[in-house]
Amino acid sequence: MNEIKDDAQLTSFLHAYQLEEIFPAPLRPQLSLCSFEQGELICTQGEAAHQMYVLIKGKIKIFNTSTEGRTLVISFKTPLEVIGDIEYIRGIDIINTVEAVSPVVMIGVHYRSLKAYSHHPQLLHFLLDIITKKFFIKSNAMSMNLMYPVEVRLASYLLSMSYDETDSAFRGHLSATSLTDTANLIGTSYRHLNRVIQKLCAEGMVERSRMGIYIKDRERLSALASHSGSNKEMGS
Repeated sequence: MNEIKDDAQLTSFLHAYQLEEIFPAPLRPQLSLCSFEQGELICTQGEAAHQMYVLIKGKIKIFNTSTEGRTLVISFKTPLEVIGDIEYIRGIDIINTVEAVSPVVMIGVHYRSLKAYSHHPQLLHFLLDIITKKFFIKSNAMSMNLMYPVEVRLASYLLSMSYDETDSAFRGHLSATSLTDTANLIGTSYRHLNRVIQKLCAEGMVERSRMGIYIKDRERLSALASHSGSNKEMGS
C-alpha cells in the first residue's frame, strides 16, 4: 500500500463521487488516499479492524478462508464500494480478506476519526445505504442461484470477474485453480461447472487453456448473462 500525498486529487475524488457532505470539512485532514497494486491484500480475515476504505478506482476481490484452508470467493466489487463498514459498526475483527484484482485507489479513514463524527447525519445515511445495499445484493445473488441456469450464472460471473469498468485496459481470466470456488459461488457442482464451460467453449464464447478460462466473445456472453438481469450485482 502506498499513500498518495495529493490533496487536490483527493478533493477531486470526493467531488466526483459526491462525498463532500459524507466527510465534512473538519474530518478531511484525517482522510488518506491509498493505492494498492494488483494482487496486493488490502485487509485480511481475522485481523483487527482499524480503518474504513472507500473504493474509488479499480476492482477488488472479497473472499473467505475456512479453518481447513479452503478459499471461497464471495464477490468482486467496483466503485463506489466500502470496506470495513460492518466491522466499524459492530466493533469486530475483519470478516473477509480483500485483494486488489486490478490497480486500486481507495480513500481511507481511521475508525477513531470516524467516531468523532458518529452522529453526522450524512455519514450515517451513507453507511446505512451501503450496508443495506450489500444485503440486497446478497439476497439477489441467492435468488439468482435458485432461479437461473448455471450457464447464465457463470456468464454473469465471468463478466464481472474479467472486466473492470474503471479500467478499459484490464483483462482478467478465471484461473483453472479456482474452479471449485467458482462452483461454490454460483451454486453448482464442480462436475457440472466443467460441462457448462465445455458448452460455452463449443459455442465460441470462452476459451479454455491450462491457465484458465478466457472470454472470446464478450457480446454474446453479455447477452447470455442479461437473461438474469443481475450480472452487475453478482460481481459487484
